[in-house]
This record gives sequence, structure tokens and C-alpha cells, in this order.
Amino acid sequence: MDIGPEDLSRFIASMLFEEAIASARLAGATTHYAVAKEMLRTGRPPGERSEQMIVNLQLTLERVRGLQDRELSPKIVLELHRCITEGTLDEPGAAGRLRRNGEESLLADPAGAVQHEPPPAGELPRRMEQMCAFANGRTPEFFIHPVIRAVILHFWLAHDRPFLDGNGRTARALFRWAMLRQAYPLFELLSISPVLLQAPADYARAFLQTETDDNDLTYFILHQATVIHAAVEALHGRAVRKTDEVREAKEKLRGFAELNPRQQALIAHALRKPDTRYVVAGHQRSQGVTHQTARDDLFDLSRRELLAVGKEGRRYIFQVPADLTRRLQSTAGRRRTKPPAQGDELPTALL
Repeated sequence: MDIGPEDLSRFIASMLFEEAIASARLAGATTHYAVAKEMLRTGRPPGERSEQMIVNLQLTLERVRGLQDRELSPKIVLELHRCITEGTLDEPGAAGRLRRNGEESLLADPAGAVQHEPPPAGELPRRMEQMCAFANGRTPEFFIHPVIRAVILHFWLAHDRPFLDGNGRTARALFRWAMLRQAYPLFELLSISPVLLQAPADYARAFLQTETDDNDLTYFILHQATVIHAAVEALHGRAVRKTDEVREAKEKLRGFAELNPRQQALIAHALRKPDTRYVVAGHQRSQGVTHQTARDDLFDLSRRELLAVGKEGRRYIFQVPADLTRRLQSTAGRRRTKPPAQGDELPTALL
């Protein structure tokens, strides 16, 4: 996929949103997709537990990107679990620590029958050390394909269930770490949890088939291979759609060739979703740029009268004019007013 740095940053930011939302929903989050996407895009603080789960995962995935050059350690695993579960557990003190003696983490079916009983708490520190040695390629002595190693790491943590809650989310985060660590940069753009969310019963069945057949990992490896393939196909389809959208937007933006790629992407989005309200923090997160760069982008679009700026409390809100298409077709009469400095009064030209 041939994309430039600006497009790559947008793809990565979008992937983080998609993966965070889907992984949280696999774990029981009930926030509607559109509400969750708006929350992540604008930086709005989470209002309840499901939203907190999603925000935590988005922050964790960003952290995983920063850890890909480091070896895995129990300390890092606990750090990731704390980031994933902070503020979402019935027992707040369980975030970032292993299960203790007497704390069970059984898997049961809807009728209450136990389907999987993980190792006792006393074995967890030793097993986590062994898991990290495996993740870092120190064991076993024979070759294991990097993708297979990442899949086994995913299964290992989910099988051991070392935490009271958040085991699946942590396992999926470790899988992503392993793929990035083992030089598969495409996984910065892949989102596997939306694929898993389409058939969560198949995901659970792959675990159970492995655990009930003398831990034969073939079931889980084959399942994950199909998931990765589907995620690659989804990425390809998305890239094609985005290419078409950019081409269409550039056609409409022909009179605004001086707009940078971030601004072109925002206007393309505004044409598809004219009810969207943009804020500096949201543009910053979506484009992977600094606060000042995001602010400059939005105020430049307001000077060109492609967005209208207003204020809610201390935040600037940028809205899509009802006649945006007409404005794009005619560049006449574009204003060139100076954007306000922090704390200045709002310009008078509002939607």
C-alpha cells in the first residue's frame, strides 16, 4: 500500500480507534460505535465504565507502539493491564496486579458449567516469567515463526488468566506488541478485534477446543490465521475506499490546492458527514500532530470560510457550513483574517 506520511498517521490513528472500540466491546462494553468514535476523536472525557474501557484501550495501544523496541517483562505486562483496567474494575486495587490465592478466574458457560480452570495463583509469577522468555525468543531452542509466536503469546496469557479481569484485552494487546516487535509494521494499520467481534463465538470456541484437546494449539493458530487474513482484506478494502474519497475530495478542492493533506482529509470527511463538529483536540488525535499544528489547520480553514468557528465554554468549535460544496466550487471572496491567539475574543463570522 503506497501512502505518504500524512496518510500513514491518519491510518494509524483511525486503526487505534477501531481496535480500542472493538476490543472493549468484546469485553462487554456497550457504548454505541458512533458515540465511542466521537469521544475518541474529540477527546471528550469518558462518562461511564464502558467509555472508560474504550479510552483505556486507546491509550494502551498507543503505549504498545512505544514498547515495540523493548523486551517483554512481567513489569510491562502489569503496566499494560493497569492501563487497560484502570477505573473499570469492581475491585480497583486489582488493576496491574496478579490474582492472589483464593481469587478465582474461571471460565463458565451461561448455565454455570466451568469450561476452563486456569493455573492457581501461586504458579502465576513463574508462568509469567516463562511467558516473557518465550515472547522475547529465548525459548524454545528451535525456530518458531514470528506470527505463530505472537499467536501463542496471545493464547498463553488468555489461558493463564493471571488477572481478575481484563485478560482478553491484555492478551490482544500483547499480540499486537509481538507483531510490531518482530518487525511486522503492517500491524500498525491492522485491526483484528473488529474481525473477532463479527464472530465472538468462534473466538471462544478456538480457545476451548485447544484447552479440551490436550492444549493442541492448532485450533487457535488456524483461527487466528483466518482473523489476520480477514483483517488484511479489510485494510485493503478500506485503503481503496479512502483512495477514492481522497480523489473525489481533491477534485472538489481543485481551487484550494494550497490546503495541506490533513485539511484535505478533514474537508473530505466534512463533505461525507456535514453534521460533524470539529475541535482542536480531535483533529490533533485524528491526524497525529501537535496541538498547535491542529489549531493552525482549523483556523486556516475558518479563514478560508470552509469551516465556521464558534465557542462552547473555553473550547473552539468548528462546524461545516450548509453550503460547503458551493464554497468549494467558488474561491471568490475568501477571507484572510488572523486566527485569534489563546484567550482572544471569538471572530464575528459565525455559522
